[in-house]
Amino acid sequence: MSEHVRYLETATGFLMVLRQGDDVLARLEELMLAEDIPSASITGFGFAGQARFGFFDFGRGDYDPREFKDLEITGLTGTLAWKDGEPSIHAHASGGDRMFNVVGGHVLGLTVGRGSFEITIFVHPHRLQRKVEPATGAKVLQLGHD
Repeated sequence: MSEHVRYLETATGFLMVLRQGDDVLARLEELMLAEDIPSASITGFGFAGQARFGFFDFGRGDYDPREFKDLEITGLTGTLAWKDGEPSIHAHASGGDRMFNVVGGHVLGLTVGRGSFEITIFVHPHRLQRKVEPATGAKVLQLGHD
């Protein structure tokens, strides 16, 4: 696979275009580190060769995962923040298959399929952190110094 430019800076952040085989979450983490993004909101769409979605089980404190192949992601939305000095991505997506059945959930993994995947990254000025809240076991975006 030839190397392509994967993102460019815009007035509000970045525009990212990924290609077949790219790991969406890994590329977002790389962007956060390379550009020292304090926090951001993301939105995107495109082809997924493989998608792993989860539904959070509060009783277990973990996700129930499901794997899907060859989806057209109709909507990806989420936030980029930090946890313990590392990038922390919280994203949800929905996607349809060839029969127009739609599935979705928390994005646990997403690999670009044949075609491309476009993501708009709206950068925020504050470096936001995620913290596990004991009452739910969920990693929650912190807006202040809680």
